[in-house]
Amino acid sequence: MSQVQKETAQNTADRPWLFRTYAGHSTAKASNALYRGNLAKGQTGLSVAFDLPTQTGYDSDHRLARGEVGKVGVPVAHLGDMRALFDAIPLDQMNTSMTINATAPWLLALYVAAAEEQGADVSKLQGTVQNDIIKEYLSRGTYVCPPRPSLRMITDVAAWTREHLPKWNPMNVCSYHLQEAGATPEQELAYALATAQAVLDDLQQKVPAEHFPAMVGRISFFVNAGIRFVTELCKMRAFTELWDEICRERYGVEEEKFRRFRYGVQVNSLGLTEQQPENNVYRILLEMLAVTLSKNARARAVQLPAWNEALGLPRPWDQQWSLRMQQILAFETDLLEYGDLFDGNPVIASKVEALKEGARSELAHIDAMGGAVEAIEHMKMRLVEANADRIQRIERGETTVVGVNKYESGEPSPLTSGPEAIMLADPKAEADQIARLEAWRSSRDQFAVEKALTDLRAAARSGVNIMPTSIAAAKAGATTGEWGDVVREVFGQYRAPTGVSQSPSNRTEGLDELRAEVEAVSARLGERLKFLVGKPGLDGHSNGAEQIATRARDAGMDITYEGIRLTPSEIVAAARENGSHVIGLSILSGSHMPLIEELLSELHEVGLSHIPVVVGGIIPDDDSERLLRMGVARVYTPKDFELNRIMFDIVHLADPASVAAE
Repeated sequence: MSQVQKETAQNTADRPWLFRTYAGHSTAKASNALYRGNLAKGQTGLSVAFDLPTQTGYDSDHRLARGEVGKVGVPVAHLGDMRALFDAIPLDQMNTSMTINATAPWLLALYVAAAEEQGADVSKLQGTVQNDIIKEYLSRGTYVCPPRPSLRMITDVAAWTREHLPKWNPMNVCSYHLQEAGATPEQELAYALATAQAVLDDLQQKVPAEHFPAMVGRISFFVNAGIRFVTELCKMRAFTELWDEICRERYGVEEEKFRRFRYGVQVNSLGLTEQQPENNVYRILLEMLAVTLSKNARARAVQLPAWNEALGLPRPWDQQWSLRMQQILAFETDLLEYGDLFDGNPVIASKVEALKEGARSELAHIDAMGGAVEAIEHMKMRLVEANADRIQRIERGETTVVGVNKYESGEPSPLTSGPEAIMLADPKAEADQIARLEAWRSSRDQFAVEKALTDLRAAARSGVNIMPTSIAAAKAGATTGEWGDVVREVFGQYRAPTGVSQSPSNRTEGLDELRAEVEAVSARLGERLKFLVGKPGLDGHSNGAEQIATRARDAGMDITYEGIRLTPSEIVAAARENGSHVIGLSILSGSHMPLIEELLSELHEVGLSHIPVVVGGIIPDDDSERLLRMGVARVYTPKDFELNRIMFDIVHLADPASVAAE
């Protein structure tokens, strides 16, 4: 290629997508240093991870926040934290994605208040609040209020941004966690599009008709890309075509620019393996290709997990490695110099049509039930069933996972050795955060805070847009927990369906021996073996707990599973009331040590320390050993994918004959 040709190609090449890494931990100050470091390495947008108390509307010193502060993201309890989080980062020059849902109005209010403090022109702010509460009921679990008032707050945010933040995406319909929960491509398409329809149907009542098409154009999506990258590529083309169809036919949007399917992506974390974790690098690359190769369905922003996320918190170096993967594809290859590579391909076209047809069928069923809000229980049940099918295919070897159920032998990874193989959250961060929160409360104008919260309460009750009073409360110095308490008081709290039926499924393959063992142990116990599955703390990743409960039910055990967000005291009370023989705890947020220590202590206090406790989660080896020394009977991590083996362990722990022999 001549120099002139090279220059022409460079001039006509597409701009690359936004490069992001999903990040935040410990404290606002520590996260700010991480963000500034990533931006210096070539990251072009920020993607903020908030900790679970922030996501669920609690202050860092609330009882439910114990052990959760700064674990899966950054704690932001008030304007001072938001100020520190973006110190020396000009917000009117930044594109910021905030993965926040139930408390999205509040975090956006804090962000706007911080931008105004910087002297920014708020109308120039660019970014996204995820603000998708329906997938929280289905898969992620960081909901607060019931569906209807939650939908109202989503559209309040959207209507307010139309007037004040015209470049802001007020909602990121998130199908990412649907796939993490086991959704098929057709389900992922249908449930995400049904969510968007529910929001737009409500938003039509809040936006002047002449402005509604532009608001349709501000809705963006956040999707997942799995390892079957041809199917995933076709899924993205199907998303693009179905969205255009919905915008035209359902909402009468004529301008093409407002019908454009705009999406960001994080590639699949569900398929990252603890076994041979270096293989995850290849998985991440292949999954990224699914959302970048097809120009007509290319992501506008890409964030990649780190190769070692199944082991624990990635280090800055691990995040840098993921960022470099994006940069090599965008800047070293010639991908961006060409039009769509798949237009006219009959194989691709056929697969896209099949996915669209399956999604339309699912959408029609949801519409017949009254829309996404009314169909939450149905969709949750379908996801649990789909995930159970996925796990069984892996167990049977029908789905190959290299290093897990095939090609398991190999050299130990040098990347995972040593005490610094993963980053550990600062153990002092929680105490530091609580001390600063107490100082914040003592230094503010309490009268101004009370007035702002009174105004917020009145707005929530009256039905007026909740954003102006949320911003006023942020500026007055109110905290995340105080904002959360107001919406819980006015709208009520909610417990989403678990998706776990009490009736056994028809699955029989591989269960005959297990069921016989359950029957034998139940006979020795003199009653049906009772297994309590609990999720203490604020962790809403319930997929593992749901699958354990489902398999135990199918094996013939008497199951108690009440869903997420329970205190250790509530779990102990349930074990005493039900006469449970074994307690199983699922914790993926990293808060396992303090929560399990508290639960074991309470079991001892009420005379139930004889009940075996098993624990599952992303638990480092050192923590596993500590838990076993504390009295935990078994510890399971992502490498323990054979559910029947876990079930046999549980039956053994409950067996009076086994206990007597030991």
